Amino acid sequence: MDAKRILRGPWLWIVVAVIAVFVTLQLVSSNGTGTEVKTATMVGYFDDDQIDEVTFVDGEQEIRATLDDGREVYAHWLGSRQGERLVQKAEGGVANKQISSFDVEVPKPSVLGSILVTLLPIVLIVLILLFFLNSMQGGGGRVMQFAKSKAKLITKDTPKTTFGDVAGCDEAVEELGEIKEFLQEPAKFQAVGAKIPKGVLLYGQPGTGKTLLARAVAGEAGVPFYSISGSDFVEMFVGVGASRVRDLFQQAKENAPAIVFIDEIDAVGRHRGTGMGGGHDEREQTLNQLLVEMDGFDIRGGVILIAATNRPDVLDPALLRPGRFDRQISVEAPDLAGRTQILTVHSRGKPIAEGVDLGSVAKRTPGFSGADLANVLNEAALLTARSNKLMIDNFSLDEAIDRVIAGPQKRSRLMSEHEKLVTAYHEGGHALVAAALPGSDPVHKITILPRGRALGYTMVLPDEDKYSQTRSELLDKLAYMLGGRAAEELVFHNPTTGAGNDIEKATGLARAMVTQYGMTERIGAVKLGEENSQPFLGRDIGHARNYSEEIAALVDREINKLIGSAHQEAYDILVENRDVLDALVLELLEKETLDKAQVAEVFEALRRTPVRPAWTGSESRRPSTLPPVMTPKQLNGTTPAGHDPAEEEGSIVLAPGGAGDMHGTGDLRPGDAPAPPLPGA
Repeated sequence: MDAKRILRGPWLWIVVAVIAVFVTLQLVSSNGTGTEVKTATMVGYFDDDQIDEVTFVDGEQEIRATLDDGREVYAHWLGSRQGERLVQKAEGGVANKQISSFDVEVPKPSVLGSILVTLLPIVLIVLILLFFLNSMQGGGGRVMQFAKSKAKLITKDTPKTTFGDVAGCDEAVEELGEIKEFLQEPAKFQAVGAKIPKGVLLYGQPGTGKTLLARAVAGEAGVPFYSISGSDFVEMFVGVGASRVRDLFQQAKENAPAIVFIDEIDAVGRHRGTGMGGGHDEREQTLNQLLVEMDGFDIRGGVILIAATNRPDVLDPALLRPGRFDRQISVEAPDLAGRTQILTVHSRGKPIAEGVDLGSVAKRTPGFSGADLANVLNEAALLTARSNKLMIDNFSLDEAIDRVIAGPQKRSRLMSEHEKLVTAYHEGGHALVAAALPGSDPVHKITILPRGRALGYTMVLPDEDKYSQTRSELLDKLAYMLGGRAAEELVFHNPTTGAGNDIEKATGLARAMVTQYGMTERIGAVKLGEENSQPFLGRDIGHARNYSEEIAALVDREINKLIGSAHQEAYDILVENRDVLDALVLELLEKETLDKAQVAEVFEALRRTPVRPAWTGSESRRPSTLPPVMTPKQLNGTTPAGHDPAEEEGSIVLAPGGAGDMHGTGDLRPGDAPAPPLPGA
């Protein structure tokens, strides 16, 4: 250990304090001279008349004696009885004139000892305070540094992430690539009167790569990059957040050109004047200081703020206006090409078998974010190592996708034959209704193996990415969701609680069709109600219902009408195809899991339902007999085979799940919680 560290550390002061205490005790001690003897020995000297002079030391429980032969001895007594006995012996000796001198001495403390006894506690307290102050002042995260910024400076020695490590969001990479040019060649933009953006906001669903993009900017820009989380600004001390904001931007300005990255900015940037604690709190002071720092940048200062959030809707409007966050970049779930690129990036360094097609894996994972895809490959690698294999094959990838969707397989969960039969009919009902309806997506997989918290599930995925759905498709989806419940009613006449998750999702979809998408004739294209929000997420405590009780009752009736109609439609489809349903159940009981090809083979005899009639929302709006214009691809003959645009009636609406609607619905048995749907569902 370094000698300087020892001398500067607390151990030296502790040793000095111990020595001082020892010396003080030695100085103030008043031990007598001569030989120390036991109390019983001293009593024996009295009994044998060997004592000539005796002295008692007051307060010390000490007796000193000079014997007849000139020797000096002393003793200490412990209890009051011993002391009284010694005094009586001494008084008796004086009375008998056997003891020539009897005295009581009051000890006088030394001046140095008194000073040390007085000053020693003070010195120890001062040393302890100095020790704690020295500890608190050391390092950026100590108590005396709470007003300093906790931002981490990304240097050249830090492992770099570049734009080559980012895939599936080409538009975001292109926008952020200009940031590097702004910082490295500002004169090029200033020559044409362009102002460097002061802020860039990255927003999107979790796992889409917002923080990864920021790390790539740090690796590409070649300038100081300060990274901090939004929660690092706020502490229990008032004013700390604002002070840290000032310190952060002061550091950035001193090292300009530089980039400041704030992750999860919604922790400090939420809408002001909301929440249970009133409109003036520490978070708002921090936000106010952040607004001032962003708007006070020198145009040629070369400091750019990049922020990321999952909740752009709760951010304060003053933070989002031009002049602060000039650019707002949406980072969404990748499309098919993006998923293929992401899988390629994350497969680097992993031994992939020759027969594995990452493009096929991308087709089976619509709606997956970049983090989900990375998790799929990591799970596949773990399964490969667990199986003592050397290459990641298709089986490992299929199992990894299932684990990400529904969790690990429950091999230890034993099901009775009847419960397995009910599960097979439940999942078969989902699959058959989906296959019979023209607007449903293809069935990719059916299983009755317990996985996660579910005893089985049906995977229904689109063949291509979809960003909107028609009314007919949503009605087909409602019927598909209730197919499992209808199968239980048809076959066993006694439905189970396994359809609880199906009913919940179907009710939510029907309510959205009535109150958000305007897909009922009686209510029409009217937006009813407001989204509920939490006070601590940045908005009001709640919104009052903005429609009457009569409209509320009408909404409930329309929802029940949609659910009832879809339920009956699913039941009728199963009745008409009971033979196909029984054949599918037999296959499921034998093989437990059926893939897309096996399901298609069973459904060759399926009697499919016709296309739904045209719907315009009102009898007064009669459908036009004129078809839509042909797209350039149709004119060039590149439209996919079997695709008929005339079958797509109704208004185009946003899909309830966003891009790539997944149908991992109501596949639970009694007592189980809902299985997690595919990402994006």
